[in-house]
Amino acid sequence: MLISRLISSALMFSFIALTVFVFPNWFFGLMTIIIISVALFEFYAMIEKKGVITYKIFGLLLGIAIPLSIYQEFKLTSGWEFFFVAAACFILFVMQLARRGQDQAVLSVSTTIFGILYVSWFLSFIIRIKFLPEGAWLVVFLILVTKASDMAAYAIGSLFGRHTLIQRISPKKTWEGAIAGFVASILMAFFCRRFVPQIPAGHILYLGAFLGLMALIGDLYESLLKRDCQTKDASSIFPGLGGMLDVIDSIIFTAPVFYFYIKYFL
Repeated sequence: MLISRLISSALMFSFIALTVFVFPNWFFGLMTIIIISVALFEFYAMIEKKGVITYKIFGLLLGIAIPLSIYQEFKLTSGWEFFFVAAACFILFVMQLARRGQDQAVLSVSTTIFGILYVSWFLSFIIRIKFLPEGAWLVVFLILVTKASDMAAYAIGSLFGRHTLIQRISPKKTWEGAIAGFVASILMAFFCRRFVPQIPAGHILYLGAFLGLMALIGDLYESLLKRDCQTKDASSIFPGLGGMLDVIDSIIFTAPVFYFYIKYFL
């Protein structure tokens, strides 16, 4: 499993490097939309295993519209994100009224909206980061620091983990792995410092620690979702890693945090 995970990760990082540095911006936007679409589909598939009806097609269409509008820099209003959410809620309410039967009305609407916000809106911040000055290096910094946490937590937790972190969420995640992931994020942030000179040295420690913490929370939250849906992985697209949602679960949380940190503190 560890070897498969390393091979999949190496291939993935190589493709990410090409997408960020070599291919044009439209390809980066396209890949982000594809990743969001696959992850959102996996999310709805997991929810439906619980017997909850979701408006999957509508959720996927709106989930694609959000990153596409960010890439095109489309702004219908000054607070266009809130317009999207309000419009989505209204349309879903109408669709719910038109549907036969009233079972799971609240669950159907809320899970559809939650999937859009959790997967599409959160991950779309990576497009915003790419459009910042020297955004390509910022994207790489974000991914490396986040994934350093994931990989260190998995490796150390698998080899030396003895004390369970949160039993009810994931019995395989340990304190040893969590601490290793946290430290790895800080070390990776310092290692990548030379590539992001726009980030002052004094902020590197805070960013490494904060992103490491958010990566852990993102990983734990997806584990909570999978445990609730009684599934091991979101899918089996990537050998040793699971599905698309399993790969991006931590970045979903770190991308918006990183963007707002840069925007308001730097």
